[in-house]
Amino acid sequence: MKLKDLYSFLKKDLQQIEDQLVQSVRSDQTLIHTAGVELLKAGGKRIRPVFVLLSAQFGTYNIQQIKKPAAALELIHMASLVHDDVVDDADMRRGRVTVKAKYDNKIAMYTGDFIFASALKLMTEIDIPGAHQILAQGIKEMCLGEIEQINEQYDTDQNIRKYFKRIKRKTALLIALSCQLGAITSKADVSLQKKLYEFGFCVGMAFQITDDILDFTASEKQLGKPAGSDLKQGNLTLPALYTIYRHPLMKEKLKLYYESKDAALLAELLKDIKRLGGIEYATDISDKYLKRAKQAAASLPETEARDSLLKVADFIAGRKF
Repeated sequence: MKLKDLYSFLKKDLQQIEDQLVQSVRSDQTLIHTAGVELLKAGGKRIRPVFVLLSAQFGTYNIQQIKKPAAALELIHMASLVHDDVVDDADMRRGRVTVKAKYDNKIAMYTGDFIFASALKLMTEIDIPGAHQILAQGIKEMCLGEIEQINEQYDTDQNIRKYFKRIKRKTALLIALSCQLGAITSKADVSLQKKLYEFGFCVGMAFQITDDILDFTASEKQLGKPAGSDLKQGNLTLPALYTIYRHPLMKEKLKLYYESKDAALLAELLKDIKRLGGIEYATDISDKYLKRAKQAAASLPETEARDSLLKVADFIAGRKF
């Protein structure tokens, strides 16, 4: 079953969001417009807009209002990816050439800024001050998460607690905000807003941990980038951190790789992390977050939206790319 089958009743509303995204990246500057359209064509799971729409079902649902934060959150996500590709010097994403690689760093940075500004402009059409405050604080936290990742790059002495803090800010928070802002915009009960935030946060943590596992276990064709890219770029994720914590010799091998950049040594490290239990440990942690997410969703009113939230959580647990 495909992800979109889990919320097929939202098909028409999701098309309105796609139309809104196209409108939001329009520009009379050809390069920015072309880059923005190419980003939209690259697709993506549209997880954040889906969570906005599903969460809005627990209040007064009005697609003309809800589509604004839904599109805005996807635009913020897109802008962050464009900037990430510049920072990471990445040539490929989702199997496509990045804006940075096709044009250059300057075009990529300004394209990201333009998309980000488009998101903020769209949010101004939502007359709920609390929503703007929550989103602004969330964006600040995302930036702190990115800085933390830069500071911790190639740091073999970092602990697992720092990793959790980093992925909370980089990934989980925006998914949590998608659920929260969907509920706020539809004026759902405050108690439901809190439950939906908890669901989104836990799903977001599981989503990122699963991504980090797949970087070791999926194929280059599935990932749209070479396997082991995170480790190669000095971004130590949960499978690697667990392994070097439990096996000190692995830390020395990793340090040697970062000094030598020996491709054969990287291949050894990838095998070692899988052999020494890093994948199993990370999978167990991901499963625990998913259990918490499903507990939060189970306490919501019994609706088609709640069933879809539970199904999406299960899908994330079982995805292969």
